[in-house]
Amino acid sequence: MRRRDHNIFANATSLLICGLLAGVVVAAAAFPAAAMSGLAAKAGGETFAQLPSELKDYSSPQITRIYAADKKTQISQFYDEFRSDVPLKDMSKHMPAAMISAEDREFANHNGVDLKGVARAFVSNSGKSESKQGASTITMQYVRMSLAYSATNPQEVVDATKDTPKRKITEMKYAIQVEKELSKDQIIERYLNIAPFGNQAYGVYAASQVYFNKKPKDLTAGQAAMLAGMVKAPSSFNPTSAEGYKLIKQRRDNYILPAMVEMGKLTQAEADKAKKEAIPRQVKPVGNGCVSVANNNWGFFCDYFYRWWMSQEAFGATPYDRERRLKSGGYRIITTLDLGAQADARKRINKRIEDNDKNALLLAATEPGTGKVRLLAANRKYKLPDAANPNPLSSDKKKARAGVRATYPNTTNPLLSGGGDISGYQAGSVFKIFTIIAALEKGYPLAYPIKAEKRFKSEYIISSSNDSACPGTHFWCPSNSGGGGEGLYDMHSAFAKSINTYFVPLEQQVGAENVVAVAKRFGVQFRVPQDAKYANDPASANQWGAFTLGVSASTPLDMANAYATLAGDGMYCEPTPIEQISTQDGNKLDIGKPRCIRATSKDVARAALDAARCPVGDSAQMGRCNGATARQTKSTVKHPVFGKTGTTDADKTAALIAGTTSLVVAGYLVNPDWPDHRDRMSHDVVNPAVYQTLGDFMKGKPKEQFKEPENRKIAYGDQKSIPNVECDAIDDARSRIEDAGFEVSIGSDVESDCPAGTAAGTSPGNRTIKGGFVTINPSKGRAETPGGPGSTPPSGSPPR
Repeated sequence: MRRRDHNIFANATSLLICGLLAGVVVAAAAFPAAAMSGLAAKAGGETFAQLPSELKDYSSPQITRIYAADKKTQISQFYDEFRSDVPLKDMSKHMPAAMISAEDREFANHNGVDLKGVARAFVSNSGKSESKQGASTITMQYVRMSLAYSATNPQEVVDATKDTPKRKITEMKYAIQVEKELSKDQIIERYLNIAPFGNQAYGVYAASQVYFNKKPKDLTAGQAAMLAGMVKAPSSFNPTSAEGYKLIKQRRDNYILPAMVEMGKLTQAEADKAKKEAIPRQVKPVGNGCVSVANNNWGFFCDYFYRWWMSQEAFGATPYDRERRLKSGGYRIITTLDLGAQADARKRINKRIEDNDKNALLLAATEPGTGKVRLLAANRKYKLPDAANPNPLSSDKKKARAGVRATYPNTTNPLLSGGGDISGYQAGSVFKIFTIIAALEKGYPLAYPIKAEKRFKSEYIISSSNDSACPGTHFWCPSNSGGGGEGLYDMHSAFAKSINTYFVPLEQQVGAENVVAVAKRFGVQFRVPQDAKYANDPASANQWGAFTLGVSASTPLDMANAYATLAGDGMYCEPTPIEQISTQDGNKLDIGKPRCIRATSKDVARAALDAARCPVGDSAQMGRCNGATARQTKSTVKHPVFGKTGTTDADKTAALIAGTTSLVVAGYLVNPDWPDHRDRMSHDVVNPAVYQTLGDFMKGKPKEQFKEPENRKIAYGDQKSIPNVECDAIDDARSRIEDAGFEVSIGSDVESDCPAGTAAGTSPGNRTIKGGFVTINPSKGRAETPGGPGSTPPSGSPPR
């Protein structure tokens, strides 16, 4: 339809008549006998003239859709009203024709108000009949819905929808103005996009989906006629009820389709065919939010996205405002979810543990240098509690006695990202990386040696009754996992073998408060109130000696992103689920883009990462590993790799973090319901899930080597020559080395050509870090071969 030319005299006449009719309507409502008096008409004309005629700008609620990183796979949708506007050209030609036939057959001829219809309704409604006629044109109905959507308070909504003479008069004046400003095509397009169709469907796009699972342009004549027939009373004409089915079929077949024939929009044959079309008795369920994700495996990522959105003040000052914006803004959101990586992670999890296991295997992965979250996977169904088939009682007996249910197999708790009731989990030695970073920042090089003991007496004060206290004292005395582990280590070898009695004294020298500060800069959230108290008070943090052993709660997402900061050359990027947010108009918002800050220097990040290559079986570039705790990582990933394992006391959690320059994956095996459980978590479960997921992601990608520090002094420090004490007496050797400024210890006896009891040599041999440890190895002489030189002489012969 083309926009109709508006004759000035016709418009003036319409306004005059409407003004007079306004008086009639108002008077008839209050004093029926005076309805046609001149006084009423005069008063009505004055009232009509005083009404506003310009509609406020409004935007009806639109569906927001979120997609995976491939830009085409829809993850889920959010809405207050299931609606998505479509242009008239993308609708079947039958849809506007059917709606006009159902609601306003004079639509093409009036200027917004059907004067004959108003007069006819007045005559009918002023009688004693209980049935009332309406006179609202499509334009007036559009005005009514527009006023409701543009309302700024509840009273305005009531005023826009309450069945009163004043409302009808207001609609008339606005309708006349709308017809001046919009073409008939524009009016019917807007009407079809705003009208309610029942069963949560608003607008023709939603109605087409809900009732026929098709696009509006594909609607047949019969389908369009059925939808048009519902707008008058969506609940009454609901085809999913027995009565509604009968009513909508009658309205379609006996009222709307005949009118379409009469108006020349259908032939009689086409109408007869349309009457035979089936009317649906069931509708397509309309998914809304993360519990309705297209693939349940994506639920935890969707939940992370939703919580991220709700935390962004850019979307509103309050949580209510932010949720309304999400559910009515009609955004197209491309997320960072890598569908392939997500599917691989879930597959690897499924091979290791079942969904109904009380223990949870949690995998999270982020991209270095951007903070983009690529996967969040767990052996759980993202699903609301099912009353008919509830989860078992909590494995925590105390909670079970209170009737608390477990989080398996179904949960919507943010197990991987934290929030709500989830504060995180202790992850053990993965936290030692923060001690390395703090030490490097303080000038300690990677080669810094410490002689580790089986048990280290620290300066950290704890209760004397604690099992970790040195006997008879209140000092904390940590030992190594499994006992033993004593010897001389530097950062490479200590990290490779996860030597507690290296890292606690190193933390003590660096200052535990500085180690905690590094963890904060690297994104650890400290969600547990007691942890947050220590983290935010340097004096308290100074005594947090166990921090280096990973006693603070964290999530897999926290730690994946912390380690990704190293691969990002020391740039910490806030984790984000967003690639791009676009408005309905196609405008791109600058929200959710990588927000990165420098957490540490490039050289510190590169040096720390070099040490982190040791635990996962890779070769360091600036030191010797002499061991590994997850050696198979390197052979599986087949790329330069770094990371760390972690285990807490009594194996209550097990963790592995592994990464490349492209992706960092963190895996935790935990009991989310009962931290103090009795199970022993196995690295045979978590480790393969992590390194195989990383290996899957890296297949086919070019190998990229990690960068070395520009200043290699950060690796080796100030090197100094060690005096040659070979064959010196032990006391003399000790004095010479101590005088050179080194710390000295006596090692194990070794075979040498020096006399037994003298110094066979030192470890290291020629040079080491200034002020570092030097071990003197006593000689026990050279073992003799029977009958050869140095063999025992025959009896009676003098010894040699």
